[in-house]
Amino acid sequence: MNEITVSPVDSLPNLDAGSLRLPRATDVEEKTALPHKPRILLLYGSLREKSYSRFLALEAQRLLELFGCETRIFDPHGLPLPDGAPEIDPKVRELRELAAWSEGQVWCSPERHGAMSGIMKAQIDWIPLSVGALRPTQGKTLAVMQVCGGSQSFNAVNQMRVLGRWMRMFTIPNQSSVAKAFNEFDEAGRMKPSSYYDRVVDVMEELTKFTLLLRGRAPYLVDRYSERKESAEELSQRVNQRSI
Repeated sequence: MNEITVSPVDSLPNLDAGSLRLPRATDVEEKTALPHKPRILLLYGSLREKSYSRFLALEAQRLLELFGCETRIFDPHGLPLPDGAPEIDPKVRELRELAAWSEGQVWCSPERHGAMSGIMKAQIDWIPLSVGALRPTQGKTLAVMQVCGGSQSFNAVNQMRVLGRWMRMFTIPNQSSVAKAFNEFDEAGRMKPSSYYDRVVDVMEELTKFTLLLRGRAPYLVDRYSERKESAEELSQRVNQRSI
């Protein structure tokens, strides 16, 4: 008796074959060459004059530039609360333009009451999940760091990881949590030599590598079957639905 061969697609009747694209190794190997430096946006979560999250972000910026990245740091002073101002507010526009410009981001927050700061969350909330049918943060890399006033904790970085996933970013495995941050910086705001500093070097090195690997491949990696089934208009309507 001859065996009847059933193709995988035929055996999966729920699939829309016209929207299906089988992953191939050659697709991953075909990377678009990008001549410019990796573009990294850094956000920090405190308005204090002596802000340890800002000091840590500045330390990270120095390392990223050493590793060949182009960087921008957003100053959250003057940023209104989410929904407290129109989207044309100058600080909101500045933040959104920087987020669109970036290929990777660093989020650095103090831990307050076991969570990231409200200043940090407000910045993230102003970055849109979607603009029309486009998701502006999708496919970008992300590194998360936090500073602690006491013993080492990971509550803020864990929260930021959840947000990074929600915004469809590639959050790198490594992270930094600096305990008793007031002991780790000198009067000029520079970080002292320590295992905490070494970890920051590790995190920025890893972020640079992941950004170099992914930035030319991001459109391929975030291309989704379910979204290919929808028209751009349908997708825009779905992702922009307002919660009741």
